[in-house]
Amino acid sequence: MLLLRTSEVKIMKVRYAFFIGLILTVFLPTQLAAQNYYDALRLSIPGIGSNARALGMGNAYQALSDDFSAAIFNPAGFGLLRRLEIAGGIDYSKYENDALFFGNMTEYSNSKTKLNQLSFAFPFPTIRGSMVFAIGYHRDVVFNEALSFRGFNPGANSMIQSLLGQGDVSYLLFLTDSTGENTPINGQLDQEGTILADGSIGRWSFAGAVEVQKNMFIGATVNVVTGDYQRTRDYYEDDRRNIYGLNIETDPGNPNTADFQSFYLNDILKWDLSGWDAKVGFLFQPTNYLRFGGSVQFPTTYNIKEEYIVNGESIFARSSEVIDPPLESALEYEISSPFIFSGGGAISLFGLIVSGDISYMDYSQMEFAGDGLSPTEISANNKVIKETFKDVLNFNAGAEFTIPNIGLRLRGGFMYMPSPFKDDPSEFDREYLTGGIGFLADETVAIDAAYVYGYWKDIGDNYGYNESRTFQDITSQKLVLTFSYRF
Repeated sequence: MLLLRTSEVKIMKVRYAFFIGLILTVFLPTQLAAQNYYDALRLSIPGIGSNARALGMGNAYQALSDDFSAAIFNPAGFGLLRRLEIAGGIDYSKYENDALFFGNMTEYSNSKTKLNQLSFAFPFPTIRGSMVFAIGYHRDVVFNEALSFRGFNPGANSMIQSLLGQGDVSYLLFLTDSTGENTPINGQLDQEGTILADGSIGRWSFAGAVEVQKNMFIGATVNVVTGDYQRTRDYYEDDRRNIYGLNIETDPGNPNTADFQSFYLNDILKWDLSGWDAKVGFLFQPTNYLRFGGSVQFPTTYNIKEEYIVNGESIFARSSEVIDPPLESALEYEISSPFIFSGGGAISLFGLIVSGDISYMDYSQMEFAGDGLSPTEISANNKVIKETFKDVLNFNAGAEFTIPNIGLRLRGGFMYMPSPFKDDPSEFDREYLTGGIGFLADETVAIDAAYVYGYWKDIGDNYGYNESRTFQDITSQKLVLTFSYRF
């Protein structure tokens, strides 16, 4: 019987207008898959990880970039370095989600501490101008997400219904009749669940810059990308009000399926990420007080080795069923992120630096590719990307003030990242407030710390559209410590 009940389970996170939905869809008869256009978005949203000085200034660093963070923002900034530099740092991040589900609020959080940066930059002696090369590692994206919800759904709907006629899960758990097309379970259930996501994206950077004429610098970075991602979901539906008693059999004629108690679904998505990208930039310093800079980030091509596992259990008054063995799949495919065009300026007067950046990216340029997905899947995902996403302008602003004679530097900043979905209201835009402090001793040793507080709203559907929905208030916090030594 288990061999007859084998098909594909696919997780899709879908947005209709300004709604984000996480919908379980089951199709294709031979393998499991979990690819959808939200996966492309996960890999395309710019990370905010950088060194503590840049982050404290709201990552408004296109026209500054006079340390290893030039590899992240504008590689032309390496041309400003005059001494060897070695640097490193750590990153603490916390993600908090207050989710409202049918009138019940649930708080949930997730936190991580990871290596942020390890780098080395070395200027070469030149007769005129400058030439600088750098190598290092920086972790600019941390996948740190959490969601928990619980409550009674009074509607005539359930995830069990959403699976009807689409594959293994409800059929293998004897929650349907022998055709897999019908179930007496039609809502009024207690629903609860958790979602946790972990992982990160890091880049091994190989960069260089030259001063092509006085106070005009150009630079380039090539990044080798590595990373991982894991998302785990646990979802429950319980008949605590005894709506489906002993007189109701989910599989008619099978008394063991009478008096439904509980349904449990667990699915795990794992990614092993690799890839590459490149960035080129320029920086112009017409005076000692003014700088302008800009860069072009080329698309990152990610190779994704994916594992997807689905477990499940159903409990009745007289019996229980489990999916044994779990449904599993493994495949490999590619996702490309869009171009990013950035520019900015900075002015420095009387110990105060004020800087601002703007960047343009078109999320509708995200693409699926690779032999691991069928041409039909690739075409369908890319079509939905074109129809769902839009182009955006991201803004960054920051300031730094150096207290004379003691080497103490105070920083503050702001980051604004509009939602990439068409027609989203402003509360779905991501906003970050940043602050920082640094100490520079003898122009040689620098110790910097930065704190970031971000906030935005989101909406998630467990299945269907507005049938089992969470309304989420999300906050994120990040603390970065960076040490650098120039000699």
